[in-house]
Amino acid sequence: MFEKILIANRGEIACRVIKTARRLGIRTVAVYSEADAGARHVRLADEAVLIGPAAARESYLVIDNIIAAALQTGAQAIHPGYGFLSENEQFCQACAQAGIVFIGPPVSAIHAMGSKSEAKKLMEKAGVPLTPGYHGDNQDATYLHQQANTIGYPVLIKAAAGGGGKGMRLVEHSADFADALASCKREASASFGDDHVLVEKYIVKPRHIEIQVFGDSRGNCIHLFERDCSVQRRHQKVVEEAPAPGMTAERRTAMGKAAVEAALAVGYVGAGTVEFIANQDGTFYFMEMNTRLQVEHPVTEMITGLDLVEWQLRIAAGEPLPLRQEQIAIDGHAIEARIYAEDPAKGFLPSTGRLAHLAPPEASTHVRVDSGVEQGDEITPHYDPMVAKLIVWDKDRSRALARMQKALADYRIVGVANNVEFLSRLVTCPAFAGADLDTGLIEREKDFLFPADPAPPREAWLLATLAELLWERHSAAESARRHADPRSPWHLRDGWRPNSAGQRRLAYRFGEQEHAVTVMIDGAGFAMTIDGTTSRVGGQLAANGELRADLDGRRLSLSVVAAKERRHIFLNGRVWIFSAVDPLFQGDLGGAHEGQLVAPMPGKVIALLGQIDALLDKGAPLMILEAMKMEHTIVAPCRGRLNAFRYAVGDQVADGAELVEFSPEAAA
Repeated sequence: MFEKILIANRGEIACRVIKTARRLGIRTVAVYSEADAGARHVRLADEAVLIGPAAARESYLVIDNIIAAALQTGAQAIHPGYGFLSENEQFCQACAQAGIVFIGPPVSAIHAMGSKSEAKKLMEKAGVPLTPGYHGDNQDATYLHQQANTIGYPVLIKAAAGGGGKGMRLVEHSADFADALASCKREASASFGDDHVLVEKYIVKPRHIEIQVFGDSRGNCIHLFERDCSVQRRHQKVVEEAPAPGMTAERRTAMGKAAVEAALAVGYVGAGTVEFIANQDGTFYFMEMNTRLQVEHPVTEMITGLDLVEWQLRIAAGEPLPLRQEQIAIDGHAIEARIYAEDPAKGFLPSTGRLAHLAPPEASTHVRVDSGVEQGDEITPHYDPMVAKLIVWDKDRSRALARMQKALADYRIVGVANNVEFLSRLVTCPAFAGADLDTGLIEREKDFLFPADPAPPREAWLLATLAELLWERHSAAESARRHADPRSPWHLRDGWRPNSAGQRRLAYRFGEQEHAVTVMIDGAGFAMTIDGTTSRVGGQLAANGELRADLDGRRLSLSVVAAKERRHIFLNGRVWIFSAVDPLFQGDLGGAHEGQLVAPMPGKVIALLGQIDALLDKGAPLMILEAMKMEHTIVAPCRGRLNAFRYAVGDQVADGAELVEFSPEAAA
């Protein structure tokens, strides 16, 4: 076994590999960019080496820098994680030339499966069923358009070197093909340095099912059953589970056999995943093979009791597969939800910022949290905005769903927009709970998943006020403890007045709503009046924001976290974000001035679409920004005239930067 390995990745997967390596007594070397100097994977590793500036293309994607770091630190092997260089055959070759073991498949397997189009040709020869489509080398836009017309719409344009949903577009009409192709090629080039695409028939209501395979250097290959990854947005997985709901033993055997044959066809060694598109009737087609460990590998670990990273390390060290096919069995059901810093209400727009408060649910035999960040860390615009992977396990799917619902209700994130509430709705959605799964589930269930924001309940306003008052008392007590005269009455917050009862008024805003709560001291608690109704409220507030409250004799457990003027009230599986209103403030609390369109996050301008001085309809595309390797289209907020662009193609823009000058059409 290796004594020291380098991990050529960052974030959650780097931390995940370090955990297993530490258990096996293997020393680890982290690599990091300037933006990741204080990152969690750097803090956890035994050693760390700076490999370049923040941009991935200048750090994590620079092969020479990573090889140099391995040689400098004496690492015997490199674990590539997923993403970045994990499926790059040049990187694998560079490791071999430097005498370093690549913890993954041989160059030949990466080459064979690295191009989706070439992989499909190989699978066709091996007799693995394929989705109808064009997988050739002719990349002429007109020719590809003709092929799409011949295949018949809807079609899917996919980056041949792609993965993770990047460089992928669904096209439902011939008239939309040219724009979708151009966008797909831009994104593929930015993400993978290769704009080669293929065009396939889009299967209506498909399921995305993948098989985990493992091969060793002695010609043995097995599968570790399937994962259902059907629930996606922008072709990126959101929730994964194992085993796949409704999977029969016969179909599992057939898909497992096809996956093993695909792996054997390329002499596969190590961990890999063979992905299939499955019809609702159970027929399935080969989609691609990922020659690496997958993001969703924990659900397989949870139902098999195996550590797949340990298997990777042992096989890379020349050991045979630890188990035979007949020795592996499925135990229970596991579900993984990807926790992202993004805003589902704004098209899943990534969010950046400091994690002012981060409290995941408590880990146990039923709940696992794999994360690359901790409270106080930054989510930057340079990399994928994943916060964590939340994985739950139980004896069957219904009980695993209940575990997931509870774990999501217990998740606390403050500082960035996030998808926790969206995931809570998703796992309680009748279609998902009933296992009516396909890759279009989020779109077809959008009315359930994206409801109009309800008004906060009355108790939310009262509990925000209670937390504020308890925090003031705590602060006063701490101040008194440090003071020369700790018993001075000036430290008390008991509401005493010489001639009348003490009364205060605290106000909060939620969207367009504003409520004032009138408070009077009532013994150890408070009498609070809102909208003419009075309640008796008391409780205890812990330093981490956990609040045990008594509201009119009703006991409640919740969290209230303050971040600048905002108060985050985590109550009954929801978070209500209030703004504390300063009664002395007299200013403009509004947003951007009318006519401005601002950048929703830091990014680069890659296309200008609107015509200057043209009268445009609401929703007309004006500009395309690229951020976190994804494209975001800036559109007209209403019917109006585009007066000017403030930036040119290639310019970097900051969060909140004014992008265009736009004049709304005057009302008739």
